Amino acid sequence: MRRLRQLLMIAGVLGLAGGALAADDDISWAFPRTAPGGPPGARATDVPLSVPGSTQHFSTVQLRNRFEVSDWFPASHPAAPAAVLHGHPPGTMACGFCHLPDGEGRPENAPLAGLPAAYIQRQVRDIASGARLPLDPSWGPTTGMQQVARAATPAEVAQAAAYFSKLKYRSLVRVVEAAHPPGTVPDASIYRLTGAAASPEKTPRIIEAADDFARFEQRDASAGYVAYVPVGAIARGKLLATTGGHGTTQRCSTCHGGNLQGGLGPPLAGRSPSYLFRQLYAFRSGARHGAGGAPMKPVVARLATADMVDLAAYAGSLKP
Repeated sequence: MRRLRQLLMIAGVLGLAGGALAADDDISWAFPRTAPGGPPGARATDVPLSVPGSTQHFSTVQLRNRFEVSDWFPASHPAAPAAVLHGHPPGTMACGFCHLPDGEGRPENAPLAGLPAAYIQRQVRDIASGARLPLDPSWGPTTGMQQVARAATPAEVAQAAAYFSKLKYRSLVRVVEAAHPPGTVPDASIYRLTGAAASPEKTPRIIEAADDFARFEQRDASAGYVAYVPVGAIARGKLLATTGGHGTTQRCSTCHGGNLQGGLGPPLAGRSPSYLFRQLYAFRSGARHGAGGAPMKPVVARLATADMVDLAAYAGSLKP
């Protein structure tokens, strides 16, 4: 968290910050990772595994290969191009390893299915150039994307963007309001449900967990998620999104379309609430300061962190 605050302070000094950051603004919950001394990952083996509804079999050795994607459901999407299924060691991971072959993505990264091809390409260029910085430079999912963005060729990016833009996004997350969410522990860039009772959250946050952590680890594109948010978050987020609250200049639907299903801006409905929160915060902090993000600056400038939690909860609760 200290490194994260240092980055945000640097951004402010450079004139990149879009809004004031409270001294006690702790968003470390948005970057889950296995705690030091936590449970080690299972040893990779050649034993074939399966997931519900798939006829494919892959071992953990295959599933962890970042340069050759294991596709559990190849019939659920059009034939994927080489850039999606195959990478180039050591720097260019296959796009489908993180974002999955059907573009659904996971809470730690962007869902690409259904995003405009030009938008995807612009984001990759911004990441490569530094116009889109990681909020936490030590968080694996964003540092990995930086490496890919800098190593991939324009042709590979265009090929992947064209493919993902033609796919239909289907939300796999349930947004649940809970005053007392169940116990979780951070693990592998997401939260893992423990079944234990948890203490009430002291600050507004989003705790997004895999319904079945084993299937998450097996990169099952059909596995679901649950995002626990504060009580009343969805209604508060809807009010902000539909009225342009806090003196913002426009409603979210002005750019993102009715029910946030896409318009001038990318679709937001049904996407990972924790991912959406990180993007809102990145706009406000100035971490995302490319030309394409300029319209967002006045919108987020007066938003508190709690407002961003509410907006992300509302958007994630909508049908795509």
